[in-house]
Amino acid sequence: MALIVVDASVIIGFLDAEDAYHRAAVAALGGSELNDLVLPVTAYAEVLVAPAQQGSTAMDQVEAALAALTVRVELVTPTISRSAARLRARHRSLRLPDALVLATADELDATKVLTADRAWRKISAESS
Repeated sequence: MALIVVDASVIIGFLDAEDAYHRAAVAALGGSELNDLVLPVTAYAEVLVAPAQQGSTAMDQVEAALAALTVRVELVTPTISRSAARLRARHRSLRLPDALVLATADELDATKVLTADRAWRKISAESS
C-alpha cells in the first residue's frame, strides 16, 4: 500500500465532471482503495470553498465522496509548518497552501503527491 498525498486540485477535478482535470483525476484516483490517500487539512479547506457557497448539503456530499474514497485528512503540525516555511524560503513563487501540501508529503514520507499543478515537479520529485 502506497501513501499518496492529494492536492485540492485533484479532489476538485474528481468531484466536478466539468473540470478540465476531471478525467485525469478520476484515472489517478481509480483503484485508490489499494492506497492510503491523505489530504492535508489546508487542501481540504480549499476543496470545501465552492461547496460552502452552495450550502451545507453540497459540503455533506463532498465529505461523503471523500469518505467513499477513504481519504484521510491530515492536520498541520509544527514540523510540517517548519518544512513548508523552508520550501517557501527556497521557492518564492510557491504559495503557502502548496508548500503545506508538499511539506505534508515530505514529513509523511509519501510515495507521491497527486496534483494538477505541473510547476510542482521542479520543487518536489515525488509530485505527479
